[in-house]
Amino acid sequence: MNKGKYYITTAIAYTSGKPHIGNSYEIVLADSIARFKRKDGYDVYFQTGTDEHGQKIELKAQEAGVTPKEFVDGVAGTIKNLWNLMDTSYDHFIRTTDDYHEKQVQKIFKKLYDQGDIYKGAYEGLYCTPCESFWTESQLVDGKCPDCGREVKPAREEAYFFKMSKYADRLIRHINEHPEFIQPVSRKNEMMNNFLLPGLQDLCVSRTSFKWGIPVDFDDKHVVYVWLDALTNYITGIGYDCGGDSTQQYHKLWPADLHLIGKDIIRFHTIYWPIFLMALGEPLPKQVFGHPWLLQGDGKMSKSRGNVLYADDLVDFFGVDAVRYFVLHEMPFDNDGTISWELLVERINSDLANTLGNLVNRTISMSNKYFGGVVADKGCEEAVDQELKAVATAAYGKVLDKMEELRVADALTEIFTVFKRCNKYIDETEPWVLAKDEEKKDRLSTVLYNLVESIMIGASLLEPFMPSSSGKIAGQLNTQLRDFEQLESFGLYPSGNKVTEKPEILFARLDAKEVVEKAEAMFDARKASEEQAEAEPGIDIGPKEEITYDMFDKMQFQVGEIIACEEVPKSKKLLCSKVRIGSQVKQIVSGIKQYYRPEEMVGRKVMVLVNLKPAKLAGVMSEGMLLCAEDASGNLALMVPEKDMPAGAEIC
Repeated sequence: MNKGKYYITTAIAYTSGKPHIGNSYEIVLADSIARFKRKDGYDVYFQTGTDEHGQKIELKAQEAGVTPKEFVDGVAGTIKNLWNLMDTSYDHFIRTTDDYHEKQVQKIFKKLYDQGDIYKGAYEGLYCTPCESFWTESQLVDGKCPDCGREVKPAREEAYFFKMSKYADRLIRHINEHPEFIQPVSRKNEMMNNFLLPGLQDLCVSRTSFKWGIPVDFDDKHVVYVWLDALTNYITGIGYDCGGDSTQQYHKLWPADLHLIGKDIIRFHTIYWPIFLMALGEPLPKQVFGHPWLLQGDGKMSKSRGNVLYADDLVDFFGVDAVRYFVLHEMPFDNDGTISWELLVERINSDLANTLGNLVNRTISMSNKYFGGVVADKGCEEAVDQELKAVATAAYGKVLDKMEELRVADALTEIFTVFKRCNKYIDETEPWVLAKDEEKKDRLSTVLYNLVESIMIGASLLEPFMPSSSGKIAGQLNTQLRDFEQLESFGLYPSGNKVTEKPEILFARLDAKEVVEKAEAMFDARKASEEQAEAEPGIDIGPKEEITYDMFDKMQFQVGEIIACEEVPKSKKLLCSKVRIGSQVKQIVSGIKQYYRPEEMVGRKVMVLVNLKPAKLAGVMSEGMLLCAEDASGNLALMVPEKDMPAGAEIC
């Protein structure tokens, strides 16, 4: 049954660094909603991505000695790998450096300027670089940025501004007429009372003090400021064109059914974004949900303290589904949640190992012990069976109600109510006692059938939240996970089916002390490695014979762009690159295969010794040399221009 389209988005992750588990929570939350909606009959489109422009990234790239594009390429790759690791089912991953997005942002900026919504002026205020926000003195908290608590500095620059006040009354009416628009209600009250009702100031939408952004194409001193760039990803990613040539996909999907974001950026999504859309003449999203934060139990996550929790670290300790379960179950609807190593172990042991894992293992083991693995409904019913069936068949409706309100933690609780009722049913029916009486064999068979059927209903409901574990449960019971429309009926498990002979332990019990000690050792090793890297001395190498300037002047160094690269056959060390240098393309063979994959090489700007006499290496002609640096351990790194230079630029 197709219930229609459902377009869900996350906030796009800022590429200033690797996201911690609090950031990763959002993609898992969105994924669970998207998966649930798909199983419930919706045509779901799930978009996520990365926000890649701004002064902060420009500074980070300078510190790293790479171009901003190289920097964001690396971080975006890390983020995408994390999202994939967490088994998220997004349909599209947008990057704000994608060509189609940048072109549309320029067109949107020009359209808003032409229709008088954007004007040129100057901004003077207190600027927070990490948040990329200007503040007035009255907006500061204890003299610091109200968003992040960091230092602010006086700044003044020419800028373009958006006339926010022009649309403020219209937005207030929309919020009052659509109480579901901002959720939870506490977020709506905050936006109305703190920002909209006191009156909106015009918004700075361009910058001139840095260059890493989308250029304003009619005023090249300016780049588009972060929020007009970042927020529009929700429409550019599905084919919006402000010239009136939007794709069929855009017309199908927009408006978004749900923007899922952190509570710290609720203002940008419920004030700036709707006003931008009003100015463009586009519908507003149906709902913006500002989820709470996931906080570390023993204090704030801090890189300086070396205690930041990352999703991949937690997966190494506990597995993907255990981490998914924890972050989804432990996050309240409206208040911040807490994560710590001890809490993780406690929840995994109590809910996953005991309530769920032990239930599945016991049921399969008893089926094998008493009936050779065959599960058959013999129809020997008693009153206690009806109670179990009532809990199992009512679960879908209860879970659906919770998910309609985005109360994901409560939905998980309803699912685990089924598993807890199964465990109680085992205590009530005592299969091991029934097994001692041959006359009660049919009753024992019915009890085990009821258990398997109830577990399958619970596992099918659990699939959006813990997809891998649900699949494993179905596999061990030798059947398929069910569609939601089948979950209000009891008795669909094929009578006479045979379960697996050797049940797999789904979740092992853990020792909290051992886990904490292992985690502390990991953090200590990581911090020591970082400190060593910071303190590592330079390398001295033996001097070569001095050369004169005339000798140096004979060598021709230029910037080259690698346009193709492949491995040299039968060579363990060599890569063969096609390097564009001005209007020429040279073939250069380099012994860097151990450090770079061919696909990593393509698109790089490198430093090339162009007039080296051609020579054959492993039977392949080489017409130059790529310059590399080598550390004391023999590791190589390509030398690249500090700034983006054209292919052919002379190095002198």
